[in-house]
Amino acid sequence: MRAPSSLRIAIIGAGPSGLATGHELLEKGFSRFTIFETAAKPGGTWHLHSYPGLACDVWAHSYTFSYAPNPDWTSNFAGQTEIEAYLQRCATEFGLDPHIRPHTRVVRVEFDESVSEWTLETEAGETSIFDVVISAMGNQHTPLFPDVPGKDSFQGDSWHATRWNDDVDLEGKRVVIVGSAASAVQIVPEVAKQAEHLTVLQRSPNWIMPRGRKVYSETKRRLFRAFPPYLRMIQRGQRLLMSLVHDAATIGHKRMSDFEKRAVKYIHEVIPEGELRDAVTPDTHYGCKRGLVSDDFYPALLRDNVDLIATSLGEVTPEGVVTGEGEAIAADVIIYCTGYRILDFDRFEVIGRGGLSMIEAMGTSPQAFKGIAKPGFPNYFFAVGPNGLVLNVPYFTTLERNVATIVGLLEQMEAKGARSLEVRAELYDEYNAWMDTQFELYSWGNASCTSYYRNDAGRAPFLFPGNFKAYDRLHRKSGLEEFLIA
Repeated sequence: MRAPSSLRIAIIGAGPSGLATGHELLEKGFSRFTIFETAAKPGGTWHLHSYPGLACDVWAHSYTFSYAPNPDWTSNFAGQTEIEAYLQRCATEFGLDPHIRPHTRVVRVEFDESVSEWTLETEAGETSIFDVVISAMGNQHTPLFPDVPGKDSFQGDSWHATRWNDDVDLEGKRVVIVGSAASAVQIVPEVAKQAEHLTVLQRSPNWIMPRGRKVYSETKRRLFRAFPPYLRMIQRGQRLLMSLVHDAATIGHKRMSDFEKRAVKYIHEVIPEGELRDAVTPDTHYGCKRGLVSDDFYPALLRDNVDLIATSLGEVTPEGVVTGEGEAIAADVIIYCTGYRILDFDRFEVIGRGGLSMIEAMGTSPQAFKGIAKPGFPNYFFAVGPNGLVLNVPYFTTLERNVATIVGLLEQMEAKGARSLEVRAELYDEYNAWMDTQFELYSWGNASCTSYYRNDAGRAPFLFPGNFKAYDRLHRKSGLEEFLIA
């Protein structure tokens, strides 16, 4: 058995990524680590967000750590409160509570090349020294607002979906929701039940499949608890269905047209022929934008007190909004369901070797090596960095793969008696050049697609261009030979 590690490790973020990292470190004998968390409790986005209708759009039994199945999910799609409770229970059961520092916002980390150490500074002005820094911050954190005039002039209440205002009663209010994607399809049905009138501004339609939510009875949950093989069978079935998404997002694959036909059939089953049906029918390939699931979004649009207007937001006025086509809409409340700034590397300052800034190094087209490392930043890793997610498996599967690679590298580094690892620039360049040849194969990376998957530089920095089998094979080949060793 290997001796306990002496490495001092900082993990930034106590969401699923931070918890997975901490678990893997403890499993491999690393105990000198601290998980820094800005919020009061672990849970990441599931602790931060609380908007009405919030639930995971992946089957519940797939949305767990592989080593911590949850037989107690109350339905096949879990809601926010259940997921938050699951993650916080995992933190305790994994033995991570003593390692978590809540209410602690990291503002800067800087590498000292002379001693191969990172100095970490918090918002309170405290400094600490670490040998390794692992960024475990998620991508659904920083609100993204539309760049339109007058946003601050509105005289009513307004907020972004990620920062829900529970103090405002929407009963009897005229509400405008800007956006119609992932958060909106969950929020619209709930707000429609309260508002006097709800207007939804849709810039472009999304592919939506029926969710088919089913509640698990107590008998079913007891069965999950009593017979783990049965639960594993359910998990395998759910993950098999999820694996089909890779083919559905592959240009020219038959499964893409199958998915599109099924989604269009769902629209036709719910929405009568006419303007609304035309407005919600996408004209892009499946997978260009994030595929969504909902049982109640389309029915909500048919309510007498709901209007969907297929246009963008043009301007905000003191009295409401003006659409991109010039129509003025009065409002008491504006809710922005306009997404996040993904891969936002300016949430804290990272200064690497030779004074290199992470913000400058990432620029407008973020890149990483195998989703976990970047040249110029020794002993700095991403739990889920650029192109560090795979579409056809649950989030936790890719996350656990990334973390296993990182911790495996730290084991090798210690065994060799090295102080630091920095990915070789030539291998990094080759890897990213190869990825650039693959993006066009997928709807989300194709030049015909405009979505948050693709940036202004025309690159797709979010997803790995391939399936998990290929990604896993690349990671299993990882070793010290890919890194400069000091």
